[in-house]
Amino acid sequence: MKIKFLEANCGDSIIISFVDDQGKIRNILIDGGTGETYSSKRRKGELYYVIEDICNKGQAIDLLILTHIDNDHIGGILKWFEEDKRFSSIVKNVWFNSGKLIAEYFKQPENPDLNVGLNIFRNAYTGVSEAEGLEEILLKYGMWDRKIILRGQNVNQYGVAIQVLAPNESQLRELLEEYRKVNNDPAYTAAKKSDWGIDLKTFIEEEKNGFNFKEQKEPKNGSSIAIILTIEGKKLLLLGDAPPGNVISALNSLGYIEDNPLEVDLFKISHHGSQYSTSKDLLKLVRTDKYIICTDGSGNSKHPDKRTIARIIDVNPKANIYFNYEHIGQKLFSDSDCEDFKEFRIGTIMELENGEG
Repeated sequence: MKIKFLEANCGDSIIISFVDDQGKIRNILIDGGTGETYSSKRRKGELYYVIEDICNKGQAIDLLILTHIDNDHIGGILKWFEEDKRFSSIVKNVWFNSGKLIAEYFKQPENPDLNVGLNIFRNAYTGVSEAEGLEEILLKYGMWDRKIILRGQNVNQYGVAIQVLAPNESQLRELLEEYRKVNNDPAYTAAKKSDWGIDLKTFIEEEKNGFNFKEQKEPKNGSSIAIILTIEGKKLLLLGDAPPGNVISALNSLGYIEDNPLEVDLFKISHHGSQYSTSKDLLKLVRTDKYIICTDGSGNSKHPDKRTIARIIDVNPKANIYFNYEHIGQKLFSDSDCEDFKEFRIGTIMELENGEG
């Protein structure tokens, strides 16, 4: 089994390749990062080369999971579909809680703000005369069985087991009823101040003295698909952008508590290390020595939040924390951080992929 966390700018894109129980190579792609993860005017991105490699080897993407509709998770997929007509023969199955599907599930009117369009589908080689939405394209080419993805579902295929932890029905209903597109709203577009200049020790001491954790309430992130994926004896916890409360509830329902934590080989931290998406209560429910944070630090959010890193180290002083961009680990920690906490280790995804971590 090979797992690669692509350089997806401020977003997520994960490719998992493995040999199934019949000896055939299978691929699972989870999200596609921003549009530049596939291509930009300046260069081709990592997703482009992943797709080319799969095509050249005569393989397929056996499952494409679109965790939620944020551009930093589906932008690269949209760009791929817009630029490469081969997508329809490569993708075999899709998990996607679309706006129309959610509306049908609840027997409610559609929310037009949840529609995801494609921009370049007018070109001649596709045979599509007008730009179409992502849902229409998935159906048109038979890649999507329109099955709603919800907490509690278990899928076993190709020798892989997937347990769905999130979203639950209330999170999807909230997305349907409350999500609105926002353009040039200062509350959404204003840049957040980075907390990288604060020492880990300061955060840890502050949180031991009555710090009030605030969970994110954004409907799109709340609707994110979060899973436990078990493959070739390895267990991966992949949370997309899911908030901690409902993940904790899902883990509790499976019998995991602080004295009986979920043991995983790898934990992909939610929402690029946002301090509103990873609580100490969640961290105490998961036992691992490998934590993954995906982001290049760009965008208004300035992820990862160093406060999140402090929580990880407070719960697990020997944590190995891996970033998919080397400069994040280099810039995030001060000399005093390394002096105060000598046991934790930082590394890059490449080290982990090469077996060095």
